[in-house]
Amino acid sequence: MIATLSTAFEIVTAAPSSVAADWLAVGVWAEEALPPAANELNTATGGLLAKLRTSGDCTGKHLELVPVLNPTGVAATRLLVVGLGKQADATRATLHDAGAAAARFITSKKVGTIAFALPTPESTLAIGVGLAQGCQGPGVRKTTPTRYAPTQFVLVGGDLTVLPRVSAEAEALWLARELVNAPPCDLYPETFAVVAAEAGRTHGFSVEVWDESRLAAERMGSLLGVARGSSRPARFVILRYTSPGCQTSLGLVGKGVTFDSGGLSLKTTDGMVDMKCDMAGAAAVLGGVQAIASLGLNVNVVGILALVENMPAGNAMKLGDVLTARNGKTIEVLNTDAEGRLILADALCFAAEQVNLIVDFATLTGACLVALGSETAGLMTNDDAFGEQILGAIRKAGERAWKLPMDASYDALIKSKVADMRNTGGGRWGGAIAGGKFLEQFVGTSKWVHLDIAGPAWAEAESAALDAGGTGCMVRAIVEMAKSITSV
Repeated sequence: MIATLSTAFEIVTAAPSSVAADWLAVGVWAEEALPPAANELNTATGGLLAKLRTSGDCTGKHLELVPVLNPTGVAATRLLVVGLGKQADATRATLHDAGAAAARFITSKKVGTIAFALPTPESTLAIGVGLAQGCQGPGVRKTTPTRYAPTQFVLVGGDLTVLPRVSAEAEALWLARELVNAPPCDLYPETFAVVAAEAGRTHGFSVEVWDESRLAAERMGSLLGVARGSSRPARFVILRYTSPGCQTSLGLVGKGVTFDSGGLSLKTTDGMVDMKCDMAGAAAVLGGVQAIASLGLNVNVVGILALVENMPAGNAMKLGDVLTARNGKTIEVLNTDAEGRLILADALCFAAEQVNLIVDFATLTGACLVALGSETAGLMTNDDAFGEQILGAIRKAGERAWKLPMDASYDALIKSKVADMRNTGGGRWGGAIAGGKFLEQFVGTSKWVHLDIAGPAWAEAESAALDAGGTGCMVRAIVEMAKSITSV
């Protein structure tokens, strides 16, 4: 049901001009001397790259692509010159996008080998994972694919020690995007749990799945309240990766609403059409744990996937209902479309019983999109130092987040007259923060970060470096988070 990345990665140290490939991509900086790999190719082709620069056909502007279909002097069949932008501005994000843009250009047709002559060995991870992203599109059920993953990626001049991480992150990113792009008729709580179990068997982490009866026995009343309107039963999936002798543990919690109709607070058609993506947080957690296990990182991880459908039915939760979460706190339901925080309430309670460091990932609020746009996640925390650590890991991974305030002046946003709290802010203002303040009630004494990924988890339209649909947001960041935890 969920396709996996089968493309192999290889690193070679040969001269770029000698590498046989269907396409050889080479990165060039803007307004600067050619990198060593590009300079070697320039010499082998009789000054081709220099001529392209002189003519203005190749400027090195970020994501500029200049194909040469019949190059002479090189073993590759075709050459693609990829603009990297100014070297001083280069980051993991810009280099990742350069790799992705090159692969998107090439993989609309079948090819066997794509090679990329890297500008520096340090760019191996960014460009390698970017290549994998660029050969994956959203057409998961088309009879004729729009993207064809190659048989092999060859990273010319890459860092061999980084190769396992390139493969692990590429496979994890692919998994997360396939999950988000999967149609809801195929991906629902039970089948998502099956995918998680298979990932655990393949990559070496344990997977425990709770069904509805177990959820009831475990006092998951808030989660079950959301699930009861659907004919698809809820699932609660616990992923455990253990590093022998390690004393540090990280909890990762993912919102997994496999389809969100809004419940009785029904969304419009336009508001509902992309709601298969409302499980992107759970997809990121599964992909992240898979990558961590594949790399054997020195950290213990508990991943939690809270999986439900939110549907309207005669037995669906109603406005005015009061739900009781695992920790005994009561919640007045004033909007059934604010369901993500309800399932996360129980998931966070469970996580706080297991670990004292927690990060949750959720496509939680449209308000966060209004505040920060479509490319930046909102970060909220109950511990500033831990929040800064997680924010640093996100930025190091080449992803984006921005910290939002969480001081006590916002507590009134979730105040209820009939229960311990209500599930909406009660007005138009501070909606993303209201979601964070709600979730804060369920983390106990644990250090906790909430990431509202409603914007960056889904691309409405394609760009030079990204196809429309699921983005795999935060998978790379989760690996950096785990690495940052191992260093303290």
